[in-house]
Amino acid sequence: MNKRTFLKIIAVASASIWLLPYRLFAKPSAFTLPALPYPTQALEPHFDQMTMEIHHGKHHAAYVKNLNEAVKQTNYVDYSVEEILGEVAAKQPAIRNNAGGHYNHSLFWTLLSPTGGGEPTGAIGEALKDTFGSFQAFQEQFQKEALSRFGSGWVWLIVDYKNQKLRITSTPNQDNPLMKKIVKERGRPILALDVWEHAYYLKYQNKRADFIKAFWNVVNWEEVNKRFSS
Repeated sequence: MNKRTFLKIIAVASASIWLLPYRLFAKPSAFTLPALPYPTQALEPHFDQMTMEIHHGKHHAAYVKNLNEAVKQTNYVDYSVEEILGEVAAKQPAIRNNAGGHYNHSLFWTLLSPTGGGEPTGAIGEALKDTFGSFQAFQEQFQKEALSRFGSGWVWLIVDYKNQKLRITSTPNQDNPLMKKIVKERGRPILALDVWEHAYYLKYQNKRADFIKAFWNVVNWEEVNKRFSS
């Protein structure tokens, strides 16, 4: 072995040693599509199977894919989606839209259940009555907010960060109440409704009001109560 070959071997070995800690301890950066907690047909007749398949398997999957692409070569590569939402700015539309889309849908699926619906009990049931006067009054305000959201967006029931009170709010596109630098009404989301047309158009066409009414039949109040009490 000549001197030049020996030095090359030493150089390669040294580089491998320096890279080893990074390979062992680097955080995984890929976001993944969560599985639905029920079969795609389980919410029928209120939410149809084909819509659920497309909504979850196409729309949500696209947000996950595009978010992974958007955070490459950025400081967000090792952030959780909640951490991204707390820092993202309006001038970062690809990250803002896809992080919002991933978070919003991941939450939404857990808030639906084939055994859901009815009037909530427990802590959230009492809180809704205390805040809005009755569960029916809450429904009316929530529906009004959902119908008045122009174009695409989301409607939220949140726990306000300022006074820890329940509030109904809405956001455009894939924005949500966790976006500190973007939305005015911030809080912890405990209930969400997607009012993008792709969420309901196959079954309800342009009848958003009918979709909103159907939503009350599948709300997972047990999950809402857990999020409210946490």
